[in-house]
Amino acid sequence: MPSIQISNRVAFVSLLLLFGLLLAACGGNGDGSENESAAGASLPQGATPVDLNPAEFSIEIDNPYWPMRPGSRWVYREMDGEGGVQRVVVTVTKETKLIANDIEARVVHDVVSQGGKPVEITDDWYAQDSDGNVWYLGERTAEYENGKVVSRAGSWEAGVDGAQPGVIMLAKPRPGLAYRQEHYAGEAEDRAKVLSLNEQAEVPFGHFSDVLLTKDLVPLEPDALEYKLYARGIGPVLVLDVSGAAGREELIRYTEGD
Repeated sequence: MPSIQISNRVAFVSLLLLFGLLLAACGGNGDGSENESAAGASLPQGATPVDLNPAEFSIEIDNPYWPMRPGSRWVYREMDGEGGVQRVVVTVTKETKLIANDIEARVVHDVVSQGGKPVEITDDWYAQDSDGNVWYLGERTAEYENGKVVSRAGSWEAGVDGAQPGVIMLAKPRPGLAYRQEHYAGEAEDRAKVLSLNEQAEVPFGHFSDVLLTKDLVPLEPDALEYKLYARGIGPVLVLDVSGAAGREELIRYTEGD
């Protein structure tokens, strides 16, 4: 593809302007207390426990905004805004894991590397409910330095030590819906809010329209703020970190699984 550096800068500025308008239109502080899913069930919020029925969950994840077929593989280039570049490879495996809350989950393998050396390796666990919402049920993560594991901070499993699952992708997202993505007190407390369903995104892999835009917050890191864009039939295509060094993670290659 031809260089898109100039268009990326323009798109970035345009998105920032749009974000302000969207936030003003959506209003509120994003706690989602009044939001409900399309099926009428309250979306998970904060640290509030949820009672999930394992019989209503499947490892077959076909949510149009983030389908997870075994063998699917996403390759991203992540730039931290200060010249650092990392490679992120996300692969849906054929493996499953029985979570402590008795839900069987699909294992998704995530490898972050720099200069060919691992920085972080994570197994994430997902399952889809009968309404089509994709739930995040935990992760086992490892941070590396000089080829050795130095930390497993952030690892959690729904049903263990008070950890609660969250929704990673809604079945029927609509602007204004807010929800938790995960909750393990003091370790993993990510939140998200839907801002728009009709954005555009241009990345090395291609140009996409009718893109889902979310705002992602991390209460444990008050200064952390990301905007994520998801293309139908593919999943995450672009992440913009608008805090700190204003990083960017963009999709450079995607292979659909079976």
